[in-house]
Amino acid sequence: MKTNSILLVTLLAGVTLMGGCANPDYRPVATPASRSDVVYGVIDSIETTRVSNDQIGAGTVIGGIVGGVLGHQVGGGTGNDVATVAGAVGGAVVGHQIEKNRNQQDAYRIQVRLERGGYQTVTQAVSDLRVGDRVRIQNNQVTRY
Repeated sequence: MKTNSILLVTLLAGVTLMGGCANPDYRPVATPASRSDVVYGVIDSIETTRVSNDQIGAGTVIGGIVGGVLGHQVGGGTGNDVATVAGAVGGAVVGHQIEKNRNQQDAYRIQVRLERGGYQTVTQAVSDLRVGDRVRIQNNQVTRY
């Protein structure tokens, strides 16, 4: 019975942690047209940046399991349950951060001055573009035309 409750507590802690791993820096970019529309403009600036896959992966799950097992080794009674949950949550957070740092890749943040007025910024992995190029934006991808 105690093993089942530990497993349940660990799984609940993992699910709770997964819900709290949203990217707080995410800000949707207001676009003057829908994703399928084509808009035209001129590249105003290009910056390199590092992006990471922020999804919950094996690192989060494995970290939560290892943390829960290690936390279970501490104390007894209610303190043991608290340590198990704290270990699972802490392990999942650490595992998620390690996986996130390991999966970073280079990308380009391209700011386009639109013909209709205004600006649109697109981040994409590949860029053979230069500042001043006339471009089109379609499906959130910038291409020269």
